[in-house]
Amino acid sequence: MSLRSPVGRVLGLGAAGEGVAHWWALRVASVALVLLGLWFVVALIGMPDRSYETVTAWMHSPFNAVMLSLLVGTAVYHSQLGVTEVVEDYVSDHAAKIVTLLALKFVHIVLGALGIFSVLRVAFGSAA
Repeated sequence: MSLRSPVGRVLGLGAAGEGVAHWWALRVASVALVLLGLWFVVALIGMPDRSYETVTAWMHSPFNAVMLSLLVGTAVYHSQLGVTEVVEDYVSDHAAKIVTLLALKFVHIVLGALGIFSVLRVAFGSAA
């Protein structure tokens, strides 16, 4: 027989608030993606044509380069949050879950870095 109350026995079990932070991060990233996506679509529609020269000249603008970098970074972050949620929910083996989460985190970091590097390389002019 335990002298602990029912609340005392379950205290510390469960998500402990981590789920709420993840939920909020996913929602904030979603709102940011909607706003950045709308900006991107309006900017593309406003171009006279979508030739390589026009798009690269458009990307040379500091504002457009920053906004594109934010779009890429936010999209990768949102993707990482979503895939993490799927893995946490559906991978039952603890070791496989950890390995998968680490691999996905690494892949998303590499993709985000490559995407932002590509935008900045075009914006600043490539050496090659």
